[in-house]
Amino acid sequence: MTRVKANLLLLLAAAIWGGGFVAQSTAMKAIGPFWFIGLRFAVATLAVLPFVLFEARKAKEKTSARHAKLYILIGLALFGGAATQQVGLQTTTVTNSSFITGLYVVFVPLIAVFFLRRAPHWVIWPGALMAVTGIYLLSGGHLSALTPGDLLTVVCAVFWAIQITLAGTTVSETGRPLALSAVQFAVTAVCALAVAAAVEPVSLSAIWAAAPEILYVGIFSSGVAFVLQVIGQRYTTPSQAAIFLSSEALFGASLAALLLGETMPVTGYAGCALMFIAMLVVELVPGLTRRRLPAA
Repeated sequence: MTRVKANLLLLLAAAIWGGGFVAQSTAMKAIGPFWFIGLRFAVATLAVLPFVLFEARKAKEKTSARHAKLYILIGLALFGGAATQQVGLQTTTVTNSSFITGLYVVFVPLIAVFFLRRAPHWVIWPGALMAVTGIYLLSGGHLSALTPGDLLTVVCAVFWAIQITLAGTTVSETGRPLALSAVQFAVTAVCALAVAAAVEPVSLSAIWAAAPEILYVGIFSSGVAFVLQVIGQRYTTPSQAAIFLSSEALFGASLAALLLGETMPVTGYAGCALMFIAMLVVELVPGLTRRRLPAA
């Protein structure tokens, strides 16, 4: 596959994920957040299972008990991220959610600094400052204007960062990204359905009303887009992949404006732009500076 085709696959994955924010928001007109999460990830588990079986045939290493425990831990982090994001969408806009969620790009290296004791690249600190400034501008210059949903989505970005950090180290050991995906999806589905059964009413008519969104997010956002990402990243550079995948936030905001009629003041758009630049800077600058270093 050519690099151009690979980048187009990544762009398609980002567009699917951007549409997922709209689907997550509209689904809650019919169904509670935890029922939506549980059913979404149950569908995602089934969608990825055929790929897991194919991966298992070629696997060089069997999944150990330690790896299984890590898979479950990653699933709990995924549940934390999905829950805070979905509940947050009840009191924030799709535009805000899509951009604030993207801050996991900034939080991942910060977690490496504080918990893994890895020396940070210098760009992490200005990137984090830009991200915080972006959130401030998103509030219109008044932090009190941030909704509970905005704050929950910041917590969501932290959970995503934990999930990404754990998943990265685990997959490097096991070489089984699809097996990890299936387990984390299943853990999230079980946790969400347990909470939903305890605290949220549901009916078959409500599930049927939200079925298009559940199927879209379950099959396409979790199943198809994940496979497109895995394929595309094999044939392009990490820097280019970061650019195309981070456009998820732009697709989310654009589709929210087109389909839901969302708008925001100029300061809000400036905040979104600053957060998007922070995401790109944190992803791209370390790779570019490594290229310029002379060979030893």
